[in-house]
Amino acid sequence: MTQKRTINELNIDFMRQRKAAAWLSGAVLIVCLLSIVFRGFDFGLDFTGGTVIELGYAQPTELSDVRTALETEGLGSATIQYFGSRTDILIRLAPQDGEEEASAQLSDRVFAALSRAAEGQVELRRVEFVGPQVGEELREQGGLAVLFSLIGILIYVALRFEWRFAVGAVVALIHDVLFTVGVFSLLQIPFDLTVLAAVLAVIGYSLNDTIVIFDRVRENFRRLRKGTVIGIINSSINETLSRTIVTSGTTLLVLVALYFLGGETINGFALALIIGILVGTYSTIYVATAIVVWLGLSRDDLLPVKKEGAELDPLP
Repeated sequence: MTQKRTINELNIDFMRQRKAAAWLSGAVLIVCLLSIVFRGFDFGLDFTGGTVIELGYAQPTELSDVRTALETEGLGSATIQYFGSRTDILIRLAPQDGEEEASAQLSDRVFAALSRAAEGQVELRRVEFVGPQVGEELREQGGLAVLFSLIGILIYVALRFEWRFAVGAVVALIHDVLFTVGVFSLLQIPFDLTVLAAVLAVIGYSLNDTIVIFDRVRENFRRLRKGTVIGIINSSINETLSRTIVTSGTTLLVLVALYFLGGETINGFALALIIGILVGTYSTIYVATAIVVWLGLSRDDLLPVKKEGAELDPLP
């Protein structure tokens, strides 16, 4: 009888597909970059400014009826969507000329028009206003937050491991960020502060996966005397594969539940994390480690430097 092999006993040759993965990643990133440049993002009011109005109806209502009522007030350009159920309506209005007082008057016009159409069976629950200047500052600060986090990670990994590992980790993180925001650009999914928070969380999550594998690579370089670079990296990925599957799988279960059951408010946040975790797991294996191989990592780069007059500790 043949014994069944556990995940920890697998010996998958991941690095064999690194060239094909590089072409795939390159093609996808080109598409994402083109979309970001030419299509841009569907920025939420956090970044563009404007007014958000939340309304509650006594009975389920159709979005077309709400739009018709708003068109009578000259507000046909408003974005209208359900907010959890067919009795909860969320209306987004582009920035208007004027200050916050103009936004208050605008919300009054909207509520009055919809109250007449619904014969008074509507409740004004929330009105939020974000000025255009505030939205522009948030965009700039969000971009700087991503940039500074990548620079900090580059410095940390270079000091913690070796410069080739630092380059591989940062390239993988840039890959993850571009892929995640590129999907939002391609599909024109609203991009707001919660999505930006998810992108920053993706950077941390993906880096954690990468560091786990890099640490195992360093250990195996010192432990396996006769292994090749490719063989040691494959062994390290296989040895940490069960941990990767369990961690990513359980996190995805939570995020999928949040996406389908959490409501409109956190849909973008959950979707960005789902995309980020999937692509982050891929990039840890086929981008970060592949970059390290292409940069010419050798055993000498990771072995302790022998001090003059001192013997190295024996290898385990």
